[in-house]
Amino acid sequence: MKYGHFLHENGTIGFIAPAFGCNIEPYYTAFQHSLEIWKEKGFYTNCGPNVYEGSGIGISNTPEKCAAEFSEWYQREDCDILLSCGGGELMCEILDDIDFEEIKNAPPKWFMGYSDNTNLTFLLATLCDTASIYGPCAAAFGMEPWHESLQAAYQLLTGASRKVHGYELWEKESLKTEENPLCPYHVTEPRILHKFPDEDSIIEGRLLGGCLDSLVTLCGTRFDKVKEFNEKYKEDGVIWYLEACDLNVMGIRRAMWQLKHADWFEQTKGFLIGRPLCFGEEAFGLDQYSAVTEILKEYQVPVIMDVDIGHLAPMMPMVCGSIGHVEVQGNDITVEFEYR
Repeated sequence: MKYGHFLHENGTIGFIAPAFGCNIEPYYTAFQHSLEIWKEKGFYTNCGPNVYEGSGIGISNTPEKCAAEFSEWYQREDCDILLSCGGGELMCEILDDIDFEEIKNAPPKWFMGYSDNTNLTFLLATLCDTASIYGPCAAAFGMEPWHESLQAAYQLLTGASRKVHGYELWEKESLKTEENPLCPYHVTEPRILHKFPDEDSIIEGRLLGGCLDSLVTLCGTRFDKVKEFNEKYKEDGVIWYLEACDLNVMGIRRAMWQLKHADWFEQTKGFLIGRPLCFGEEAFGLDQYSAVTEILKEYQVPVIMDVDIGHLAPMMPMVCGSIGHVEVQGNDITVEFEYR
């Protein structure tokens, strides 16, 4: 697995929009403020051509232009790392126009984003053997003050730390609005880990995953090289980190069933399941827990649920492709990343 160079002092951050851009509020103002914050920290910033675009369908621009932006900026020597502007809906459509073999042969570069950005964070690891960071998008760094989860992502990007931990409280309802774009996370709910089986655990393996909505779309396509990834890293095994956005509990159940029958979980060592956006919902007796555990019980590995990963902030940034050392003790979780 290849790893990019860390963001160094006076380094340059490249911002691109392979999914949504920052053309509307509250994202525009939040992003503008994030640029000021990065500059105050001593970094240079460089914005791609789609950052303020909103002419696309489900993404910032046409699939061709979004793909071209990513391909060019990934290979540019004047950008040390890349941050995605935001999530989206149809980033999958840009994949046809990306030469992943060219990306694989380019010098590795850190790319960070989440949600629809799974299409790149996941494929960088499975197609290009290059680690990425499943973490906050660019506009989040405009909040005042930064939540410690943003500081954790910053430390990963700069190489100051290779370890993250869970957070005591999470946000059920955001207070960010067009009139209040710099609002910090409104954390009110205590984080309670649900463990199956109900015991502490230590898990080690390659970290792989992202947003379930995007992953199930990739499954079975020509971009699906999970079997090859599993075979290459079978001695390490895989820790899957998964979270859901638009999927309801039935959708989560169907998606987990599909990935299981596509043999994605062959080498699994355990699962870290983030809080779904449909948190607390039930349908026909199915809740967010049984939607997952009934599908995964045959693997007889730890399944840790309601982890700080995904759309209900805050989120622990995850280094996709790295070796993860996960320790779950009581209601606490820590993940240490090993870069090999």
